[in-house]
Amino acid sequence: MLQDLRGANACDADGCDRALTEPQLVFETEAGRRAAYECACGAVTVTVARPESSR
Repeated sequence: MLQDLRGANACDADGCDRALTEPQLVFETEAGRRAAYECACGAVTVTVARPESSR
């Protein structure tokens, strides 16, 4: 599922709405920042943020 996570990082797994804390994996390229979060329920959420200049 795609969603806008700016300002509210929460797990999107069925039946889980826990807040996501610090990402376990982060990397940045010219195309933007990618971050992977692992929830206590076992689900993984990946976010992608493009630089403001490319929006």
